[in-house]
Amino acid sequence: INAALKISMKKDSKLLCYGLGVTDPKAIFGTCKDLERIFGKKRVFDVPCSENALTGISIGSALGGVRSVVTHQRLDFFLLAMDQLVNSAAKWNYMFGGQTPVPITIRLIVGRGWGQGPTHSQNLHSWFAHIPGLKVVMPTFPEDAKNLLIKSIFDPNPVLFIEHRWLHNLEGSVNFRKTTKIKEQSKIIKKGKDITIISMSYLTNEAIKATKILKKHFGIEAEIIDLRYIKPLDLNTIIRSVRKTKRAIVLDTGVEICSIASEICTNISMKLFDHLKSPPIRMAMPDIPEPTSYALTKNFHINYETIVNRIIKIFNIKKNSSKVLKLYRSKLHHDQPHKEFLGPF
Repeated sequence: INAALKISMKKDSKLLCYGLGVTDPKAIFGTCKDLERIFGKKRVFDVPCSENALTGISIGSALGGVRSVVTHQRLDFFLLAMDQLVNSAAKWNYMFGGQTPVPITIRLIVGRGWGQGPTHSQNLHSWFAHIPGLKVVMPTFPEDAKNLLIKSIFDPNPVLFIEHRWLHNLEGSVNFRKTTKIKEQSKIIKKGKDITIISMSYLTNEAIKATKILKKHFGIEAEIIDLRYIKPLDLNTIIRSVRKTKRAIVLDTGVEICSIASEICTNISMKLFDHLKSPPIRMAMPDIPEPTSYALTKNFHINYETIVNRIIKIFNIKKNSSKVLKLYRSKLHHDQPHKEFLGPF
């Protein structure tokens, strides 16, 4: 993400980068490190805690031909700017006959863990996906984070770029010299023949863990699709995969009711009803606010164990999975992705 911002700010000398904590010592998990030093205080700056005003400023700047990357340390706080986003940014280009683009990239950080509770851990990507005129991106891997952010910044209209804080420490191969052009579509990251797992953001990592266990201990070969784009939703890749495997399970970091998982399951059922060996399954959050308590969050979230158990149930496998899953269980706390994670900031 830091590389993407540097590349973009060099490419567009007017591009602004601002938001709460952008110039803090921790630089939002290091994503904004050195930006103020390299590009100066007029282009990279911290702001007061006023999400609605920030978004309005970015809209005005965009209409004046100046792109902005606006960073919010939590998606929850950004809800104060929904009027600006939905009634202005998303609709402006349409209302003026496609002649007034609104090039804004809004970085929103989501996540869980460390007792963040109901108002600090919400995953509301389905809200934004519901609004015509908005694009919604949720990267999983470092290479995609870099290339998708660059693509988002130079998109002529508003993009919600949603980062899961449990992914900021993820390591992977990244080509910093070359910017790969990415199509607005999902990506098959693992081939399989028995079932398709459609996932997003941090849950793609959990899906990868689950597929290794499923193959080694239960003989199930799963195909994984990482969505990357929540809106526009790439149904073609999903339909092709499920047509082959004839089974599907959709993992969603948001609440189950009216979710992206629901939309995907609906489309699979409508288009592949006669091809399916079992109904498509959605796995998402329950329809209650996320608890703060350590004890109550312990069994609240989806992880590789719940994914394995749900999939072997689809295949009607009676083998007890508890001993197998125990072999892979981390010694970390359930709300801690890695040992360096010592709080949400």
